[in-house]
Amino acid sequence: MKLIKEESLTNFEFWSGAKDNARDLTNEELEQIEEVLIDTYPEGMEETQINDLFWFDFAYVCELIGLEYDEDNAEIIR
Repeated sequence: MKLIKEESLTNFEFWSGAKDNARDLTNEELEQIEEVLIDTYPEGMEETQINDLFWFDFAYVCELIGLEYDEDNAEIIR
């Protein structure tokens, strides 16, 4: 069964490492990332795609809105 729903990143339930990464972003930053992802993925994204992006490619997620992510220290440079 395929279930499709609209969800804001500010309300998205991240899991595993993505949960920790998303927690380091403000709601405003999540909203900015959401706008970019809507343009990049006009057909939408599956929950696992979103979670994996925030978990395994968090540096890219940060770059989307002009932030830098220091992977060695696991911190966002604002």
